[in-house]
Order: sequence, then structure tokens, then C-alpha cells
Amino acid sequence: MVADVFLVIGAGSIGQRHARNLAALDQKVDLIPYRDFDADAVAKRTDVAGVIIATATPIRLSLIALCAAQDWPFYVEKPLGWTKDQIADIYAAAAPVADRSMVGFMMRYHPTVRALAQLDLSDIYSFAFEIGHDVRQWRQNWSFAQSYASDAEGGGVLLDLCHELDIAHCLFPAAAIASATSLDHPVFAGVDFATRISLAAPLGTVAMDYLSPVSLRKGQLRGTGQIIDLDLLAPAFTRDVGAGPQTTAFDFDRNDMFLAVMADFIAIATGQSPSDNPLMPRLSAVRASCDLIAEAWQARQFTGQVDVAF
Repeated sequence: MVADVFLVIGAGSIGQRHARNLAALDQKVDLIPYRDFDADAVAKRTDVAGVIIATATPIRLSLIALCAAQDWPFYVEKPLGWTKDQIADIYAAAAPVADRSMVGFMMRYHPTVRALAQLDLSDIYSFAFEIGHDVRQWRQNWSFAQSYASDAEGGGVLLDLCHELDIAHCLFPAAAIASATSLDHPVFAGVDFATRISLAAPLGTVAMDYLSPVSLRKGQLRGTGQIIDLDLLAPAFTRDVGAGPQTTAFDFDRNDMFLAVMADFIAIATGQSPSDNPLMPRLSAVRASCDLIAEAWQARQFTGQVDVAF
């Protein structure tokens, strides 16, 4: 039997998006809700070209181990885990297929991020990234209290919206966690609703929250020879090197990133050449970013609470 089917394990909103995009990219797709997943039955399949793991974070290790045992490349949603020990276990299990697998850092395909990565940022001494959105407005017929996000182990805003921390790592690979300060909720103890991470070398902050009544996704970079302000929702960035601000805007649809990252996964899973994106999140290349996210989560210090009604 020809190995030409991509399994999507997890039929939530992100799993459904990946299944639609695979079909749009002319791939055969089998979408399997995790509640219907039978590891023994799946392991007997001989038609699998690759696996997309779109389940809750705590149950991904066993799925990754299954893929590695079957020599199946996989695409796994971020974050890989929330402790460095978990990350180490996953990388050990995934070693046989790590170079043909990917982590879902799809913001590496955002045109603004790609443009910034091509600039000389060696003079930047300070940066800040911020993302905020009222978690109660995310999706229709969705309950925060009944979701993965409300779980103290594997939930919370730092893990949920960790793309900005990955972006910071892409642009400033030497940046290290200095501290992380969080607010939780009277009903959801230990679940961060707002977190501010401080980094060093260069000085930086990454802030994320479940609270902003207006969705925002912005950043600022300050250097000795340039200043840059960006809006990832617009999307555009404005750069001034001393001769006046110059704005670069992009024609962009959010799903473009998902399509592009999935096209690259199809390519590396089937032995073809991927795109020329130097930020492509091949599993074998993103260990440092995954560790950085885990280090930030483990560094959280809860300093207060926010009381919003659910």
C-alpha cells in the first residue's frame, strides 16, 4: 500500500484547520478525534505519510513515541511541553524522525517576522513584544473552564500564546529568561491569565494576556541606529534609521501561514525540497526555543490575581 495519507489526530479547531489545509494542498487526509484514537489500530496502518498531532499538550509524548517507532514524520502543535524535562523526553523519543518533523511555530511564516529576520538587528539593545485577547471571545460555543487552557498543568496564557517568545528567540537567539511575573484567577489558581517575561542580552520583554478587550499583537525594537515598530495584525512595520519613518505593509491572510507551514511539512515528510524559509521550524532545529518556553513557564512568579467573570 502506498504511504500517502496524512493522519490528523485531534479534531478541535486547529486539527480541523490542518485537515482542511492538507486537503487544499491535494493530500489525502484522515481526521481522527482523540477520543476515537486507537494506538494499536493506527500502528498497523501502512498508508501513513505523516502525522499531525493537534491534541492537548500533556498527551503528545505517547503520540510522538508512536510516530518515531513507525518511522512516521510528524507535525506537532506548540508548545512541546512546559518543563525542560518534558522537552528532553520528547526529543529523546523523537530522535529517529526529528529531522523530518516540525513544531507548529507557524508565526515563523508571518511576512513581518520573515522581513525582520532579514534585517541587521545587531544594534538592538531593547525589544518588546505583546499579544492580548479576551479569552472569552475566542470562539463560539467554547468554554474556557472546560478547555485545556484552564488547566494549571499545560494551560495558561504563556503556553497558549507562546509564539511571541519564539519570535523573540528567532530574532535574538542569545536572549535568556531573566524572570516571569504572572497573574492568575480566584477560580483558576496557578493558571496565568497575564504574564510578562523579562529577557536579557538584549534587554527584552514578552507580554501575553487573556484579558485585552481589543485584540493586539505588537512589538517595538530599539537600536543605536534604528527604531522599529510593528503590528502583526495589520500587518506592517515602521522603521526609522534617522532619515524619517518608512512603513512596509503586507498583503496577508492568517491562513496563509498555516498553508505555508503545512506545505513545508508535506515536503520534508515525503522527501521533497521545502521552501527557502530560513526560519522553518524543523524539530531538529527548534530545541532552544522549546527550552526557552519551558524555562519561562518554570520561572513564573504569581504576584496577584485578576477577577473577570466567566
